[in-house]
Amino acid sequence: MAGALAQPRQPARRGGAADLTRRRTIARARPRPQELDELRELVQEAGARLEHRIVGHTDGGVALETVAVGNPSADVPAVGFFGGVHGLERIGVRVLLTYLRSLVRRLAWDTVLQRQLEHVRLVFMPLVNPGGLLLGTRANPSGVDLMRNAPVDALDAVPWLLGGQRISAGLPWYRGAAGAPMQAESRALCDVVERELLARPFSLALDCHSGFGAVDRIWFPYAHTRRPIGHLAELHALSSIFEASHVHHRYVIEPQSRQYLAHGDLWDHLYQRSLDRPEATFLPLTLEMGSWIWVKKNPRQLFSRQGIFNPLIEHREHRVLRRHIAWFEFLTRAAASCGRWLPQGERREREHEAALARWYGPRSRR
Repeated sequence: MAGALAQPRQPARRGGAADLTRRRTIARARPRPQELDELRELVQEAGARLEHRIVGHTDGGVALETVAVGNPSADVPAVGFFGGVHGLERIGVRVLLTYLRSLVRRLAWDTVLQRQLEHVRLVFMPLVNPGGLLLGTRANPSGVDLMRNAPVDALDAVPWLLGGQRISAGLPWYRGAAGAPMQAESRALCDVVERELLARPFSLALDCHSGFGAVDRIWFPYAHTRRPIGHLAELHALSSIFEASHVHHRYVIEPQSRQYLAHGDLWDHLYQRSLDRPEATFLPLTLEMGSWIWVKKNPRQLFSRQGIFNPLIEHREHRVLRRHIAWFEFLTRAAASCGRWLPQGERREREHEAALARWYGPRSRR
């Protein structure tokens, strides 16, 4: 998923293997991303209130890290927050660090938050692709687009290149070689989801991206087919309670397949894995921040690779960092209270029918 259509101009290529070697060398030589230092500062500030874990390393040796807060019991629901899958989309990392910083500084005094965290676990992996963040590239230093890297092939036709390709790492949206293991970053993300989310009776995941359209969207699987997801009723119920309690929100909530299909989507892969546990419910979501509005307000951003995906003017960045906190808070509360809104029996059938009419019916695109 995520941020695919606003692919920026790529830096001059120096030829397949040589260029990959150059990028890997740069990634090893540069210091780690500033955002990783910010994450570690928050870990130090929080002390024992946060659980910090190194869950892997990139091929360049940069640590892949998570932090978690809340009840670790496998019996409670959980929310996973992910960002930085695409190195160009720095704003996704920034919004998650902003939310995490708010949580850390409230933990010392906010008794309501403390009680809430007795009933839910929050897991953060805000820098999935630190090498891409260092290089300012969508892909990781090996040239692989992590959101095209899962072993999932689309069942219907995908847009050429955009939907994922195996021609060359010198072209965008490269999936990796056929039959090759997933990239270290992709494997680490999948391991975190399997360990922290899929083993629980209920879990949500939110992956933060930018770069598509002029409005903010909440996408859910599938990306590899237009067929509805199995937990369509639950997703409709979730969107309904959000829309009822946040009347003036600015999100478009929809399946990603309404926009385009793609090979190798990580969240399609993980959702399919979750179906091996029919007693559990896993709802993966993507926040796709619409970056075209930033470009419209400041056309000079078209001439910057970062500007196509991120607000470059300070007050606009601050507005974005504030805007999504309500959505993050909603997901946390919805997970903690999932027993109060998850549909059962006849209500689940009604939610499913309403979702089909809304997202897949003949008038759903109007």
